[in-house]
Amino acid sequence: MSAKIKNIEKTLLSDNWYTLNKYSFDYQKPNGDWERQDREAYDRGNGSTILLYNAQKSSVILTRQFRLPTFVNGNASGLLVETCAGLLDQDNAEDCIKREAEEETGYKIDSVRKIFEAYMSPGSVTEILYFFIAEYSDAMKVSEGGGLEHEQENIEVLELDFNDAYKMIESGEIIDGKTIMLLQYAKLNNLC
Repeated sequence: MSAKIKNIEKTLLSDNWYTLNKYSFDYQKPNGDWERQDREAYDRGNGSTILLYNAQKSSVILTRQFRLPTFVNGNASGLLVETCAGLLDQDNAEDCIKREAEEETGYKIDSVRKIFEAYMSPGSVTEILYFFIAEYSDAMKVSEGGGLEHEQENIEVLELDFNDAYKMIESGEIIDGKTIMLLQYAKLNNLC
């Protein structure tokens, strides 16, 4: 625990979907003075995301699904094009993303490579997101994907030319942070 933080109080505000807590604490400023601060933090657990790419075909697998928070914040359709992702639940990051890739995209991936991890919205969300890449082939397709019905997932699977997908960042068709980060990683590392 940081020596610059003390007297932490935690109050549960909501546990309807995940948990929203209010934290009150004393924080020591750079000049040595202490001040009382209040913050709220949403805890939904940690997650994993993956870019599936095929170097030979110069293609990637992405998904499209409805995301309510984007809809209520100006995304007229609420649909986002994004990389496959999921919450860790009881899994480790690698097992999680292999399971999610199969459920969401229909591709059974045996070998993945973790490239980095990041806090995606550290001002309000506790989640760490683990980023993976994996090469896929047509032979790895075991189902149509689309997600799990009991989780109310209605996921469209997209196989896109890598250059077309990358151009979707500039055109505004891809506005999801994790997807932009993974596509830029692929571009910088000449994966496709």
